[in-house]
Amino acid sequence: MDTVGRKTQVFLPPLLVVLLLLWSFFFLCQTSQAAAVKIPSNLNYTKYRQVSNLRLERIERHLDKINKPSVFTIESPDGDIIDCVHKRKQPALDHPLLKNHKIQKVPPEIPKLKMVKTDAVRDISNSSKSSDERLGAVNWQLWHQNGQRCPKGTVPIRRSKVNDVLRAKSLYDFGKKKRHGLPLARRVDAPDVVSGNGHEHAIAYTGTSQEIYGAKATINVWDPSIEVVNEFSLSQIWVLSGSFDGSDLNSIEAGWQVSPELYGDSRPRLFTYWTSDAYQATGCYNLLCAGFVQTNSRIAIGAAISPVSSVEGNQYDVTILIWKDPKLGNWWMVFGDNTLVGYWPAELFTHLADRATMVEWGGEVVNSRANGEHTSTQMGSGHFAEDGFRKASYFRNLEIVDSDNSLSSAQDISILAENTNCYDIKSDYNNEWGTHFYYGGPGKNPQCT
Repeated sequence: MDTVGRKTQVFLPPLLVVLLLLWSFFFLCQTSQAAAVKIPSNLNYTKYRQVSNLRLERIERHLDKINKPSVFTIESPDGDIIDCVHKRKQPALDHPLLKNHKIQKVPPEIPKLKMVKTDAVRDISNSSKSSDERLGAVNWQLWHQNGQRCPKGTVPIRRSKVNDVLRAKSLYDFGKKKRHGLPLARRVDAPDVVSGNGHEHAIAYTGTSQEIYGAKATINVWDPSIEVVNEFSLSQIWVLSGSFDGSDLNSIEAGWQVSPELYGDSRPRLFTYWTSDAYQATGCYNLLCAGFVQTNSRIAIGAAISPVSSVEGNQYDVTILIWKDPKLGNWWMVFGDNTLVGYWPAELFTHLADRATMVEWGGEVVNSRANGEHTSTQMGSGHFAEDGFRKASYFRNLEIVDSDNSLSSAQDISILAENTNCYDIKSDYNNEWGTHFYYGGPGKNPQCT
């Protein structure tokens, strides 16, 4: 009896410990998986349910790198968390090419603008297109609505969460454009333009032989519907240089986008992007990697834009200017009238370290053909170009920056859309809107299948 008792004392406790450990592991896995599927009910995220502890650990380590310690935190009504991070602690300065970079303190010389003064978001909904009802320059992002602001010396950064990463194809793909999203104009003669490479466009673009030092446009803001989570709809400016059929394409981009995969909702959001190797390894959206240096304490890149336009109702637009500082060579971004947001340091680029050779303006959607048919994801307002003002989305006052740092109306632009039964574009010129175009479409319809 004593022998049996001693064996029981030796072997029973370890068995219990093992069982307890297995139960704890199962409970943690179920908890982690449950956390990963707190999602909007109108989009299907079910394929992201299975999440291992190892993957969660990798994700959390990555988030620790890009979510910098905050001086102050603001909760936005739309669920975003805005961290006010000291300028010198922002993600940009983690880039190996920016180890010795000093944040540019002297404001660059903004190119001379030939437009009537506007605020960041404009309501042009009155009886004529020239009637302007200005909104407060600080009220166009939802996180401003509670009246809180980031302190001086800090920059507002939208906090990334575990669920944001889980919606991406992989941790590596988080915050990155897919390589098949290359700018359209360089592929005009390529056989895959119409055959469905997953992305569809309606764009205007300049020739490739120009020397360009920046671009500007005023972009109508809408909230297009998205069919499935891994599709998006955006309207943006591309500033490009480099080899269009190689791996050294440089691109700087900014505009608004609706991307449930990236943001977890269907709100239009201000975004930026950059790459120096044709979307292979460098660059990312917003501040999701090292690169873009933010200087503004009131604009959060990646935050929602509000209000948005409505059919036959108020029309709202945003003005974006991207240009190369002629003194220090950094590529700056202005939002609205003269609101400096930040810059892409010249060190990040090869060809764009000198100048750009092409600009594109327009819309882009992802067509994943999830059900074997063309997506119903909308571009712009979801209306075709011919529907015009208050129905179709527009880009107006297209301008480029020349070598003497002055703006001029974009001339001799070309327009292009792969499938005009799904999305189209029509350009025009007048004294008020300068070079402009209407664009967009509903996607799937009887003529687009």
